[in-house]
Amino acid sequence: MNTLKNSVRLTGFLGNDPEVRKFGENKSLARVSIAVNERFKNHQGEWLTDTQWHHLVLWGKHAVFAEKSLRKGSEVAIEGKLINRSYMDKDGDTKYVTEIVVNEIHTFQRKTTLSE
Repeated sequence: MNTLKNSVRLTGFLGNDPEVRKFGENKSLARVSIAVNERFKNHQGEWLTDTQWHHLVLWGKHAVFAEKSLRKGSEVAIEGKLINRSYMDKDGDTKYVTEIVVNEIHTFQRKTTLSE
């Protein structure tokens, strides 16, 4: 039941190539954004798409996987937990960030059609 307290699952497309940092010999961190699209009909019956952007943080083996296998536009499904943090920017202002620390990630291969 503890995993239900802070669990996020999303499927979407990466908005950029992962930014990877290495710390020491075996510690890696990757950051990447994901766009999650939701389609719905408005009151006039027109289909609309709402896109929500989320910041993903991948550590260790997930960061290595991201560096080797993920690129802008990759379709992924992730499971992770929400983290809220704050930091001081260069002007001394406090900034607040919500991120998803990824525990599991899966990629989807896009189907391509051949034209003759």
